[in-house]
Amino acid sequence: MQNNKVKNVVIVGGGTAGWITASLLVKVLGKAINITLVESSKIGTIGVGEATIPPIIPFNSALGINENDFLKATKGTIKLGIQFENWGKVGDRYMHAFGDIGKNFPFCEFHHFWVKSLQIGLNSNFWDYSLNYQAAKQNKFQHINGIKGTNLPGIQYAYHFDASLYAKYLSQFAQNQGVKLIDGIVQKVNLNEQNGFVESIKLENGKVINGDLFVDCTGLKSLLIEQTLNTGFDDWSHWLPCNRAVAVQTESIGNIRPYTRSIAHQAGWQWQIPLQHRIGNGLVYSAKHLTDDAATDQLLSSVEGEPIGEPRVIPYRTGMRRKHWNRNVVAIGLSAGFFEPLESTNIHLIQTGATRLLKLFPHNGFNLSEVAEYNSQTNTEYQRIRDFIILHYKLTERNDSEFWRQCQQMDIPESLESKMKLFKETGKVFREQDELFTEVAWKQVMIGQGATPKDYHPLVNTLSEEQIQELMQNLRTIINRTVDAMPTHESFLGI
Repeated sequence: MQNNKVKNVVIVGGGTAGWITASLLVKVLGKAINITLVESSKIGTIGVGEATIPPIIPFNSALGINENDFLKATKGTIKLGIQFENWGKVGDRYMHAFGDIGKNFPFCEFHHFWVKSLQIGLNSNFWDYSLNYQAAKQNKFQHINGIKGTNLPGIQYAYHFDASLYAKYLSQFAQNQGVKLIDGIVQKVNLNEQNGFVESIKLENGKVINGDLFVDCTGLKSLLIEQTLNTGFDDWSHWLPCNRAVAVQTESIGNIRPYTRSIAHQAGWQWQIPLQHRIGNGLVYSAKHLTDDAATDQLLSSVEGEPIGEPRVIPYRTGMRRKHWNRNVVAIGLSAGFFEPLESTNIHLIQTGATRLLKLFPHNGFNLSEVAEYNSQTNTEYQRIRDFIILHYKLTERNDSEFWRQCQQMDIPESLESKMKLFKETGKVFREQDELFTEVAWKQVMIGQGATPKDYHPLVNTLSEEQIQELMQNLRTIINRTVDAMPTHESFLGI
């Protein structure tokens, strides 16, 4: 342990990662530390992370951000889930809808009753009992904490927004709270000769910025954590073979859908993210199976609306740093690791990285046990998200291309293998500790891609077939009636 108080925090890199981190640190520790953020107005950001998941709601609330102001400033829209198309088989579609589905019972979740209902001849879709799904498909939204007159849960939601506008919004917020912004490009990183810690950074204009703790938000460049400290990288491309994306924005047409679309193609998948003023589009693919030119042509031929600007190819490697906190450098955002935006996890990982740093902030120097705990928690979080994303590729019946055949045949982590097997055979799935994705998220992907359980919990048999039929009908009636009374997505947004 070093007996030096950590007073000066230097965040290298802006964008979403830098300004989320700066905003949280200054909101909570602003009077105890000095925060400097260095970014260059000459360097662009990746800027394709325009879809989020529900934990962003309490995060923004913790910062004191007003939702209406936020949506207006970021051209934001509501996201009720992600619709997956062509993933199980060509022509299939299902939604990973936020929120719960149906009515859970003590010791027995709703999907067990649904499985029994199929076996007794009821013809229903699992998502008939999802309030989020039914609202999404009718382009409706309303803040509902719970369905009135019942004990059924209400709507859970997240946002689509312009990531560059979110960074701009947070930049103003953080600077108003006391964060010092310096515009410049890092020319050199200076290390302490005795302990190898980062002492300072030197900018192209000659300015030297000293710090006690450095946060690497330099994106895929990973200037501090990798280029300077040679931390190492665990590559997961043998499980997640897509390694490139081409992105383009298009003009909005028609209704603004309150959900993301993920459309599988012969060598990967395509996203559509509706904002108030445009649609974000991208094609994720494996360079082994599709060229950049072919991917760009395929994207442009399938978008809705006229393109705005030129398509941009983004190469990447899926995986994570072997240490997210190394010496006095913490990597947050793309510098820490990368997941394709299939389940909209990258902005969430920025938030959890910044929150974890806050909880384990090194007040009196750097304690090795704090650093180890940060790395342990982050590794576990990344690995569990990794398994959930691999699930989408592995659990497919597609054999129409070399890409999908490779996904079907690949070996997968034992942790994922056992989870899939347990669900297929028994209908049981369990969330591990603070794992990001809940049981209902796992259920939707597995059921949506053809893994309907063979069995169900014995508690289901305490209800007669007539009672199960009545339960299913009543739930559908309640959900449909609730959605019918909801306003449209556009009317909620005021556009």
